[in-house]
Amino acid sequence: MTPDQWFQLGQFHDINGHRLFVVDEGDPGQDTLLLIHGFPTSSWDWHHIRPRLRQRYRLVAPDMLGFGFSDKPRKHRYSIHEQADLVEGVVRALGLERFHVLAHDYGDTVAQELLARQNRGQGAGEWQSVCFLNGGLFPETHRALLTQKLLLSPLGPLVNRLSTKRKFDSAMARVFGPDTQPDPDTLAHFWALVCHNDGRHIFHNLITYMNDRKQHRERWVAALRDARVPLALINGSADPVSGAHMVARYRELGLPLQYLAELTGIGHYPQVEAPTPVAEHYLRFLDAITGRQSVGAGSP
Repeated sequence: MTPDQWFQLGQFHDINGHRLFVVDEGDPGQDTLLLIHGFPTSSWDWHHIRPRLRQRYRLVAPDMLGFGFSDKPRKHRYSIHEQADLVEGVVRALGLERFHVLAHDYGDTVAQELLARQNRGQGAGEWQSVCFLNGGLFPETHRALLTQKLLLSPLGPLVNRLSTKRKFDSAMARVFGPDTQPDPDTLAHFWALVCHNDGRHIFHNLITYMNDRKQHRERWVAALRDARVPLALINGSADPVSGAHMVARYRELGLPLQYLAELTGIGHYPQVEAPTPVAEHYLRFLDAITGRQSVGAGSP
């Protein structure tokens, strides 16, 4: 599925003064999955696992502010807290009452903030579970790429202006698994979504989430520790940014976890690199917590 085809599935919603693109597929009476994407891509990342999940669930997948087809204001202080506010705005606009959450990368951090609110009875809607794909759940284990570090530095605006598709492709390839590298079409689609609405010029503004993670580390780790809903990890072990070492830290901290799947040889984008195992593991987790009969998922 191309980004243009993905675009045809969604529509825009005005949330807190911003226009957000949201794909909402399925029957309102179905159990719902809220899908929160990562940096620097968009909800299009989910299209690989969409067919399998869509067989049983309503899917709600927004592009967060600054990403994909959503608004990308240039002079704006982006923050995880604001992104969480906007996701809650989508939940309210669509009238979602109870739903499961699947998050990746940057979306993991947004989900941690939302989970902290849920734990205090302050969130929008009622979460039933949350599953994290590769992401920086703990700033002490997040191994940022050099490009990310430069974007976050005082040189960020200059580095951003000098960005090219070739450099972008190289950075993306480094976080994929050695045997699951992105093909030219995938890289072209990623780049097109980044550049849509002049979006590549706000990288240095979006990257400040790395500071947010450090500043709010205790709150967001506590969100996991105090979770009132089942938690799952589906993680590509070969990811140099948040791979096996992140899972090891999760275990070291003794945080609750109802389901774990470590995917050998898979990098930072498991839903793109290994969509079938990811979808099957995720459905197995959902089956386990809802009491359904799991079919063909394999063992975690």
